Amino acid sequence: MITEGIINIDKPSEWTSHDVVAKIRSLLKIKRVGHAGTLDPMATGVLPICFGAATKMSSILMNGEKEYGVTLRLGQETDTQDAAGKVLRSCVPPTFSTETIQEALACFVGKISQIPPIYSAIKIGGVPLYKLARKGLDIEREPRLITIKSIQLLKVDGNDITFNVACSKGTYVRTLCDDIGKKLEVYGHAYSIRRLRSGCFAIDTAIPLDAFRDFHAKGEWEDKVTSIREALAFFSDAGLNSGRLDIMTDDGEVESKKEMHYA
Repeated sequence: MITEGIINIDKPSEWTSHDVVAKIRSLLKIKRVGHAGTLDPMATGVLPICFGAATKMSSILMNGEKEYGVTLRLGQETDTQDAAGKVLRSCVPPTFSTETIQEALACFVGKISQIPPIYSAIKIGGVPLYKLARKGLDIEREPRLITIKSIQLLKVDGNDITFNVACSKGTYVRTLCDDIGKKLEVYGHAYSIRRLRSGCFAIDTAIPLDAFRDFHAKGEWEDKVTSIREALAFFSDAGLNSGRLDIMTDDGEVESKKEMHYA
């Protein structure tokens, strides 16, 4: 039996990333399991799951470039900046030309400053921001420098703008949607988010969670695992050798180690 590697899971909607970790951990009966880059519960798509010794390289995987398929809905601002949140403000957006939308999207390509959303797992004084937000607290957040490599407009359907975005780690796509709405001088939120790529893992090879469960039941899951050697071969030229490691422990808590370095 394989005891280490990475599984490219297509995360279903309504599942947290840690829900997926817990499911894989239960199936494989392996203690050390973690994910390489959180997806919001409403988001779907590529979620690399590391197990065994591969958990030690999860920070390298998280440093890889990401790509998302996104639908931005204009006309509503929500407290979470996505469709799962409470509507705070709304308006009737004008009909924007394709050229106007293209110009707005182009403003966000390159190195930009982004303020993380209040509903996020970033910790202030050891407490995740989303827990403070649920108490009604609006905590000041420091802006972060991120990189948007490209934004490709795919479709405009009424108030819905669908696009693909390639970006650096640490980018909050729902905040990008909120910011694009503000650039157009209307409200907006992320109506849907699907991660299409994370480093070397792409959506066309991602395995739906139910399908992986079936493969496991049939004893056919091991050939779905990417080896540590295969993953490192992709990242070896990128110079990505440090970061954060998230591992689920026996009691279901997440143990975070921020100082992990690799040769």
